[in-house]
Amino acid sequence: MNPDAAPHRGEDAEATATGADAPISHAKPRGRRSLLRAALAGTAVLGGGIAVGAFPADAETVSRSTPTPTPTPTPSAATRTRPSTADEALKELSKGNRRWRTLHQQHPHEGAAVRKALTTGQEPFALILGCIDSRVPPELVFDQGLGDLMTVRSAGEVLDESVFGSVKYGVLELDIPLVVVLGHQSCGAVKAAVSADQTGEKLPSHIQFIADEIAPAIDHSVTGDARIAATIDANVRLVRSKLVADPDIAAKLKADEVAVVGARYDLTTQRVHLLK
Repeated sequence: MNPDAAPHRGEDAEATATGADAPISHAKPRGRRSLLRAALAGTAVLGGGIAVGAFPADAETVSRSTPTPTPTPTPSAATRTRPSTADEALKELSKGNRRWRTLHQQHPHEGAAVRKALTTGQEPFALILGCIDSRVPPELVFDQGLGDLMTVRSAGEVLDESVFGSVKYGVLELDIPLVVVLGHQSCGAVKAAVSADQTGEKLPSHIQFIADEIAPAIDHSVTGDARIAATIDANVRLVRSKLVADPDIAAKLKADEVAVVGARYDLTTQRVHLLK
């Protein structure tokens, strides 16, 4: 993930990536599994010491016309390693996003042995709270496979009781060490919220709920595409702030057992950036 080194210049502007991987504090090992997790077959940033970091910046984006290289053989179920700290999880996501944006996807952990092993339980190493946008599927963006990620998706990453509960299940019951709130360039939910705010137009009932939840993040200091771009980032920060304020998640953060970070995916570069 790469930090934003320059302010947004509109939705079509590509963010500039600079810097190397930043140090990330290690999270503590996972605690004992709860009875609830066992019953449901779940075996086996501000907060958590996470610092704003960067995905490897040495690989340039490859044109989509370039043929996809032959995927590298993926590890078997017996040899696959599972990140157990926020540091390790973030590094694994970094590597996967680099493979994705350079067209070196491995499509890992899809074989028969992995599928069989996963029938007895799951131990995802990261939870991605992302948007429903069809262009941003987390397993592809981070080049991960079966059992690797728990994904929770809603328009504009908006939280309701079901979405919040799903995130907390991953953190509290599966002891997932890393939560990523993932926004993205050209988010339609944010565009709708900004438009409704400007015109006063009411949206269909359930869609209005989404716009209302995003509204506090709208950046009125800029206009046009810059307002949408700034609001996308501000909305990610807003959602993250709600998660880390939850007492249960806050306790896990204090114990250094989880990290919660905000990030943005740029459609133009396929690169994921960590947000301050």
